[in-house]
Amino acid sequence: MKILLFLAKGFETMEASVFIDVFGWARTDHGCDVDVVTCGLNKTVISTFNVPVTVDVLLDEVDIHDYDALAIPGGFEEYGFYEEAYSDKVSNMIREFNRLKKPIASVCVAALALAHSKILTGKKATTYHLNNGHRQKQLAEYGVEVINEPIVNTENIITSYCPQTAPGVAFKLLEMLTDETKMNEVKTAMGF
Repeated sequence: MKILLFLAKGFETMEASVFIDVFGWARTDHGCDVDVVTCGLNKTVISTFNVPVTVDVLLDEVDIHDYDALAIPGGFEEYGFYEEAYSDKVSNMIREFNRLKKPIASVCVAALALAHSKILTGKKATTYHLNNGHRQKQLAEYGVEVINEPIVNTENIITSYCPQTAPGVAFKLLEMLTDETKMNEVKTAMGF
């Protein structure tokens, strides 16, 4: 199994790292044959708070059929997150994963990238809920039924409402790709 972890400019490192850790534990100690492959529009992606990360593959090199799921961490507007997250290339990638009914996991404001790609129209989802619900109001403008809960799972799509929810999103994705028993094994081993 392979998960494509897409890192847009300005992504939050903590929100990305949970996928690497949860699936690393699942592979190393719990027999899950799963790899996380980092991806970006550029080989070096500068995260929120200016941490440079070298990705494994460029989006232009990706064949979506080679991947079983997509994960997208959120990021900060001040660090340029929406410039790449709203790009046509990213929207096309999201739509293709959705067309193939592959799991799509997003953390925090990454749900806005999903909404921008039009895959959340008419569906239940959530996004960053603090700051007077500003981002949730933006999500609603895309025709999304906003649910003010930590994690919302609708069909093949997982959304969440703040960085604190990132581990829960990664565990939910693990459950979707394996089963509840395997997810609980890994969750317990990691102390959650």
